[in-house]
Amino acid sequence: QLQASGGGLVQAGGSLRLSCVASGFTLDYYPIGWFRQAPGKEREGVSYISSSGSRTSYTDSVKGRFTISRDNAKNTVYLQMNSLKPEDTAVYYCAAAISKDYSGSYYYTNSNEYGHWGQGTQVTVSS
Repeated sequence: QLQASGGGLVQAGGSLRLSCVASGFTLDYYPIGWFRQAPGKEREGVSYISSSGSRTSYTDSVKGRFTISRDNAKNTVYLQMNSLKPEDTAVYYCAAAISKDYSGSYYYTNSNEYGHWGQGTQVTVSS
């Protein structure tokens, strides 16, 4: 099971760091994605990271502001969010891919590739 944490209320321009911790299994060989869902909107992908951490990707709206990283020794994936904007307000979820990737080279942008979803954490950015 995955558990996202680190959300909260922050003013525009502020920062938060989200953590995604796994229990019951190790994240080592799983590509991970961060997704978010704002009220009344569909879930969208935010950022993705390969199992080795060598490859990352971001949706256009967060490029240059968010950084995804992972520490496999701590079984944790992070999402550092800087220069937050009110439009970043959403519940943020982390997810692990359905299948392991031992090459460490792949990340997935399609949410259908993810089979292990954690409970979300609320991020609220005030203007």
